[in-house]
Amino acid sequence: MAHLVRIGNSQGVRIPKPLIEQAHLEGKELKFEVVNGGLFIAPINEPRKGWAESINKVLVVHGKEVLDSEWLDSELVDSDELEW
Repeated sequence: MAHLVRIGNSQGVRIPKPLIEQAHLEGKELKFEVVNGGLFIAPINEPRKGWAESINKVLVVHGKEVLDSEWLDSELVDSDELEW
C-alpha cells in the first residue's frame, strides 16, 4: 500500500521497494498518466539515450573508421573458379 506524503507545496507517493523491484523502476525517470480515474506510472522509455555520447567517445579514442577498400574494391569471383 502506498500513501501520499507532503513534500513542500506538493505531494509524493512512497512506493514500497518490492513493487519498485518488480516493475524495474529503480533509478529510472518516470512518467505519470491519468487513466480511467487512476494513475498509471511507467518508466520513460528512451531506447537510444546516450548513444551519441558513446559514439563520440569511441571516435575520440580510436578515430574515424577507415573504409575497407581492400574488400570493397575487389572483383567478384565466380564460385566455379574457387578452389576448395
